[in-house]
Amino acid sequence: MNTEDSAGPAGVEKPARTYWAYDAFQRGQSYLLGDLDKLIGDDDPVRLFDELLDAIDWKPWEREFAGNYGQPPIRPRILAGIILFGLVRGVRSSRRLEEACKLRLDFRWLALGHRPDHSTFCHFRTRFETPLKDLFRRVNQLAMSIGLIRLGEVAYDGTRVKSYNSRYRTLTAEHIEKKLQELDGIFDAAMRQFKAHDEDAEGGSSARLPNELGTLQQRRAKLQAVLEQARAADQERHREGLKSPVQVPMSDTDSRVMPNKEGGYAPNYTPTAVTDGERGFILDVDVLNRVNEGSELVPAIDRVEATYGEVEVLMTDAGNCSGSNLQALAERDITVLAPAKSSQPEVGNPALRDDPREPVPDSEWPKLPRNSQGQLDKSCFVFAPEKDCLYCPLGKPLLYEQTKQETRGTEPLRRRLYRCQECAGCPLQAKCMSNRGKRGRTVTRDQYEQVRQETAQRMSTPEAKERYDQRPRIAETPFGILKGVFGIRQFLLRGLKKVRIEWRWAATAFNIIKLVRELGTMRAEFARMATMPT
Repeated sequence: MNTEDSAGPAGVEKPARTYWAYDAFQRGQSYLLGDLDKLIGDDDPVRLFDELLDAIDWKPWEREFAGNYGQPPIRPRILAGIILFGLVRGVRSSRRLEEACKLRLDFRWLALGHRPDHSTFCHFRTRFETPLKDLFRRVNQLAMSIGLIRLGEVAYDGTRVKSYNSRYRTLTAEHIEKKLQELDGIFDAAMRQFKAHDEDAEGGSSARLPNELGTLQQRRAKLQAVLEQARAADQERHREGLKSPVQVPMSDTDSRVMPNKEGGYAPNYTPTAVTDGERGFILDVDVLNRVNEGSELVPAIDRVEATYGEVEVLMTDAGNCSGSNLQALAERDITVLAPAKSSQPEVGNPALRDDPREPVPDSEWPKLPRNSQGQLDKSCFVFAPEKDCLYCPLGKPLLYEQTKQETRGTEPLRRRLYRCQECAGCPLQAKCMSNRGKRGRTVTRDQYEQVRQETAQRMSTPEAKERYDQRPRIAETPFGILKGVFGIRQFLLRGLKKVRIEWRWAATAFNIIKLVRELGTMRAEFARMATMPT
């Protein structure tokens, strides 16, 4: 226990000796806050954050304002800075930003005393789509100019973020039709009642519907539009061979019901990012309203090369290394590191032999890989490009027969079919062919088999495996920070266009704070070197 009386501020009566700490201020007493700049430490990140914002040209943002009428607006550099700094600090919503500008010293310092309300932030956030893209590019070019972005290795990946739509507020086309029928009945009854009262009213009929009927009419129009969307989605699903009906989100109709990262299903979007391997800066972002992000890999890499320069090595996961992607990247002279699956035998497969015309010893037959149906896998058949045929484990040729045109998802395929004519009496026939096979075992090869094989061979080397082990660090770290630190597990805006803008705000804030930390480290190192004795 303290033995001395606690000392209070000048002019305040000291309380009697007590165990408890002295209250720093009295609620009824007036205080002078003093110089706000002195309350922000010299090493506070907000200072370097603000300094970096000052180095950016904000004229593209300022040109969006009329400049000759209305109240003087707050400079866009201030509003953008508050939104970006708020993302870094996990303050995302417009109302929380408004609150922070009133109560938090770092936000008040950054805002230069301005107190924007939530509606100002809300409108500003979605107004500057093109200038925001330019800001994202300028920050990366600044990082590139000091060697923090090199494009030696980049990684492409996607994640899942919930839309602003309850997981339970989704309907199928059948349920929407029922709701539309119920709404039609309510509307017709209300319309009859309105007409009856209108005919009795003096002065003739009304030219406008009352508010209640107008609202019902708007609801009908919205439900009809959602119904058409649900029917189109069902037709697309049926073309893919799926029979279950599509559930359409009712609050954010641009989102789609997808698997959650945490398990289960909910209305989601699929944000994507291309990340540089040198320091982990995000080079390109997009948001998709479908599960698979593989179709946007090549356009994303094209945007990166058009903006920053040529990419040397690309790393991605198995879901994005489709044949068409591998072929397109090979044509761009980009080395791909991805777990591509080759149809040709690999090390450990007895079918891999110097002369494929020689049979595999019968002692090795149990080691031949099998497919999901229990028959010999496609990788048991060796392709001979010089003769345009394949050889089975017994050395029998499978000759080219025809080419089939197919579509897998949205990817058109040209499959060349090869058939063996010597299956009758083969000791491996029962293990090689299904009961429905009558004319001999067939194997198909599409136009991307060669590039898959080249990628698989590259990935089999120890050097490629070691480099590919860095993919999770490069590709997945930004998503972990954006979700875990920035708190972006659910979008605050609705509609694909606005969600894309929101995701770009987050990626821009991610790059800025990363650049701030790198510059802070450089300054500290320079200061340390300057004080070293010569």
